[in-house]
Amino acid sequence: MSRPRTARLIGLILSATLLAPSLAAAQTQPNPPPGGTLQPPSKQKPAATPAPPATPPKAAPRQPVQQVAPTPKPAPVVQPHGQTHPQKPPARPAPKATAKPPLAAPPAVVPPVPPPTLVEPPKRPEADASKGSASGLPVPRFVALRSDEVNLRAGPGTRYPIEWVYKRRELPVEIEREFEVWRLVRDPDGIKGWVHQATLTGRRSFIVTGGDATLRRDAQDSASAVAVLKPGVIGHIRSCAANSDWCQVQTGDYRGYLRRNEFWGTLPGEAFTN
Repeated sequence: MSRPRTARLIGLILSATLLAPSLAAAQTQPNPPPGGTLQPPSKQKPAATPAPPATPPKAAPRQPVQQVAPTPKPAPVVQPHGQTHPQKPPARPAPKATAKPPLAAPPAVVPPVPPPTLVEPPKRPEADASKGSASGLPVPRFVALRSDEVNLRAGPGTRYPIEWVYKRRELPVEIEREFEVWRLVRDPDGIKGWVHQATLTGRRSFIVTGGDATLRRDAQDSASAVAVLKPGVIGHIRSCAANSDWCQVQTGDYRGYLRRNEFWGTLPGEAFTN
């Protein structure tokens, strides 16, 4: 082969070697849009990672972490109503002075009539000392006044003067003696006298004596208080257990247990259901 042809062949080989990378790059470029030029690819920023959705705050617990004990309501206070002490009967008005009659012959002398004497009930045998002579019921025993006006007399009969008048229905009294339809009673103040049996009822009642008495839900000092009863409050006794220090009572809408030493109306250790 001649030298000029060899040089020409070497030149074609070098040209092909130099154009090969340009042709490969041109094949990888996208076709330009019609009427436009091909722009070099721009470096795109990576898409921002979406923030995680905000979680709602946890709901407050249904029960507080530290519970505060509610303040207990104070027990209601029950005040007495009505007069629990006997009243003196009204004094009789003095007779009006009249004009002196004209002098006349002196009247005949009449001997004075002696005042009535107290009729004592007959003596009972010792075997019947615990029973009433008229009713046969135990003596002593507790009853209550039936009405708001009960006369306490000096003796067992209407001919005896009225010493006191009671103005409080259901006041408890203690029967100590009986004579026919009359009963010798003693009240919470220690006053004694005779009343008619029709003015009494067998329903048991009590009266708070001394200081304030706490009515409790159960028969124990640690039980919750139902109400505070002031001295003079009267109510009904529902039941008492034998030799128990507590009785179940009720006054108004309040029911509970009361110590025997806080009221008057039962015998020591007495058991009954009203």
